[in-house]
Amino acid sequence: MNRLRVTPGPVLALTALWAATRGLMLWVLVHDGAPLLGRGSVAREVRRLYFHWYGVLAHGAFPAHDTLWQYPPGAGAVLLAPGLLPWLTYFQAFVVLTLAADALVAAVLVRTGRRPGRSLLGAAVWTGGLPLLLHLPLARYDVEVTALAVLSLLALPRSPRACGVFGALGALVKVWPALVLLGTPRERVTRTAWGWAGAAGGALLGLLAVLFDNPLSFLRQQGGRGVQIESLGGTALDLARHAGWSGRTRYQYGAVELVGPHVRAVAATSLVLTAVALGLLVLWRTRARRWTEATPYDAALSAVLLFTVTSRVISPQYMIWLVGLAAVCLTSRHTSQRPVAVLILTAAALSTVVFPMFYREVVAGSWAGCLLLLARNGALTAAAVLSFVRLWRDARPPFGKSGQTTEPRPDSDRLPERALSIS
Repeated sequence: MNRLRVTPGPVLALTALWAATRGLMLWVLVHDGAPLLGRGSVAREVRRLYFHWYGVLAHGAFPAHDTLWQYPPGAGAVLLAPGLLPWLTYFQAFVVLTLAADALVAAVLVRTGRRPGRSLLGAAVWTGGLPLLLHLPLARYDVEVTALAVLSLLALPRSPRACGVFGALGALVKVWPALVLLGTPRERVTRTAWGWAGAAGGALLGLLAVLFDNPLSFLRQQGGRGVQIESLGGTALDLARHAGWSGRTRYQYGAVELVGPHVRAVAATSLVLTAVALGLLVLWRTRARRWTEATPYDAALSAVLLFTVTSRVISPQYMIWLVGLAAVCLTSRHTSQRPVAVLILTAAALSTVVFPMFYREVVAGSWAGCLLLLARNGALTAAAVLSFVRLWRDARPPFGKSGQTTEPRPDSDRLPERALSIS
């Protein structure tokens, strides 16, 4: 096999950038007691909440009666992992493991970007985009979840089985990585990836059910969630406060939510919009006729964007997912999502201004807080719409004289690096 000769300059520059930015993120984390950094609210979730859950999980049970526990059972394994480094405090070990997952994502993006016909732009987006969220990524386990989603997508061309397994592992930790399997090419590749995902997911879920009590308790807490102030519905209600709406904010289910008249209707509307988004994605999959190496990546980003903007909750750590998926898209020169990635990076920067920098303004419902939410959620909504439109157009090539596409379907589990078209 011919080896691609790539000058080491870009890789060394990316390595230096990663080291410098992660050092800065660690410095900010150490000084997160400053007012503009949230007065310690970012790191507090690991120091108190995650550590409390660690104690419960270590005794063989999920925190079934804790309204803040809203995560699939695989999250328990991530929260127990810091115990593997007993010479460090729980907080220190958590940050070390998060940095390790971050470095793994950067490394696989670099490795993919050095292949023939690929690009290091994806690695640059991850390396330079994650610090836009300041120290937040180091104090949430979403980097680990994103790593599983990235590994799933990048494994697809060589091993649909590994793609399915990594996707299932991610879904058992935080559900959304199941969406990365949406764009697998039809027929044999899809059967392999989805089949292995189902088998791996079922096996791990069974193992967790044997080892821990109440593995599905999170479903009860998820069902009780309302409209978070940072969601699109929350932004609408926040603006309504200036028009005389009598609602208010309340901390519940681990987030600042809005309570009052019409909140249930807004929450129901969000669920309906999520169903519509799912329908659009299914319609795209049934009508798509052309797959390139970038199609699974683009479909994953589009799906997660649509589910994010229609959700009742948009937590700032969701931006970690989107930056990671945008980075995967940009490893391919065939991606249709380059302008979408720009919007995502813009939204990530605005998310930092929303939380933690000016979160008090947001919670208070001031005009400054409302305008910040409008800007961030406007960028996210534009990204979601543009992403799906470009995904749809890219999968519907011009018809030939016969009115049919002519490229052959793949005949093996391993995908070629060149573009594929499924008829």
